[in-house]
Amino acid sequence: MSTKTTFCYKVSVFQTNLTTYICNMIQNDTIIALATPAGVGAISVIRLSGKDSITIVDRFFKSVTNKKSLNNQKTHTIHLGHIINNGIILDEVLVSVFKNPKSYTGENVVEISCHGSVFIQQEIIQLFLQNDCRMADNGEFTMRAFLNGKMDLSQAEAVADVIASNSAASHQMAIQQMRGGITNELKELRVQLLDFAALIELELDFSGEDVEFADRTKFKELVTKITFVLKRLIDSFAFGNAMKNGIPVAIIGEPNVGKSTLLNTLLNEEKAIVSDIAGTTRDAIEDEMIIDGVAFRFIDTAGIRETEDVVESIGIKKAYEKAENAQLIIFLIDSNKFAYSSEEFLTEIETIKERFPNKRLLVIANKIDTLSCHDQSILESEIEHLILLSAKQKTGIEELKSELTSLVNTGALSNNETIVTNSRHFEALNNALTAITSVQQGIDLEISTDLFSIDIRECLRHLGNITGEYDVDKDILGHIFGNFCIGK
Repeated sequence: MSTKTTFCYKVSVFQTNLTTYICNMIQNDTIIALATPAGVGAISVIRLSGKDSITIVDRFFKSVTNKKSLNNQKTHTIHLGHIINNGIILDEVLVSVFKNPKSYTGENVVEISCHGSVFIQQEIIQLFLQNDCRMADNGEFTMRAFLNGKMDLSQAEAVADVIASNSAASHQMAIQQMRGGITNELKELRVQLLDFAALIELELDFSGEDVEFADRTKFKELVTKITFVLKRLIDSFAFGNAMKNGIPVAIIGEPNVGKSTLLNTLLNEEKAIVSDIAGTTRDAIEDEMIIDGVAFRFIDTAGIRETEDVVESIGIKKAYEKAENAQLIIFLIDSNKFAYSSEEFLTEIETIKERFPNKRLLVIANKIDTLSCHDQSILESEIEHLILLSAKQKTGIEELKSELTSLVNTGALSNNETIVTNSRHFEALNNALTAITSVQQGIDLEISTDLFSIDIRECLRHLGNITGEYDVDKDILGHIFGNFCIGK
């Protein structure tokens, strides 16, 4: 059996198994769940999805217009009426009808907008659970949308990110992803690679005749292009992850320079204990705030100094660990002390730069309210890009915020570039890059076609893992959709 025949047989078996698996996963039953947050509110939305969802709701829905059947209504219409059980009105509701395939899940979908009483919610849900419905599993509505071809796997994952977004930046990235950002980036490249893969496999069947069906020059160009795109997407992950979860900013410096006061001023609350006693802060204190649509996680660390106190020493060690894991480091100095030991401070700044060469460092002189204009000028002349402020008097804080946002590369966001935020996508892209690098090496070394064709298939498999087009397995799906809330 030839390599191509063996490969085709394996693909055929895989596709058959995959089709069977997907068919088994697509349930024909009707699911129901609360689509709005649990608890009391003005309005609650109860969602049903399934082939019989419209028929089931119609049995208990009486329109204000007599004899109006939901089954006969057009898709994307809203109807006023009552949910009635055994002659008892449960609530006056608005029923929205979405007929397949023009719905979120690709099935018949009904959304019941009722009053936000917990009692009413439960009464309506219990009514339908007793009449051919079951409670939806976590993420099952979105899973059905994926299985019915309404969105790919990366878009489905982005739905959860949209729901969880807590800043303008994270929301923008999630929306871009839900619109098919990474899919659009890779789709055309993957199609082209598939074409070459087919030609390479054809060459294997005619290996004894010394023929080339795949244009090696164009193939090299495609491999170079794929490598470039993969590296760019991989490099975007650090930025995207920070935008998604908040950019970590470590505030370090000697004891009593005002680190805790600065944190409290930024957050506008007494988060950290402030004391004149050196070593008061012994453990890192974290909190988050949003500046110009970007989330920052500020970390107040223990004062850095030589000490014999065991507990304080642990705190100082943790301070360096937090700085190591941060993307931005604020090095806070006491402007009054600088006047007497400028060389010492300059040495410390260089030490911090050497210790964290890949970190963005922001040097801030605190307590400038006690300095003369002359001394301030000397400070600024000695240290480049220095920010002057008084955390206690809350002066210079806005300048600090502007500097923080300017240090963040938001250009990619404004240009709608694809930014990777999902660790599963990051892993798949790294694996795809490894495979395509092996292909490039195979071409350069002019090795046998059947050897680097394996790497081509590996690259295709990893790229397909991102969107669910090639290798979808039960564990991946269960993990992804298990992170959703019950009504989504």
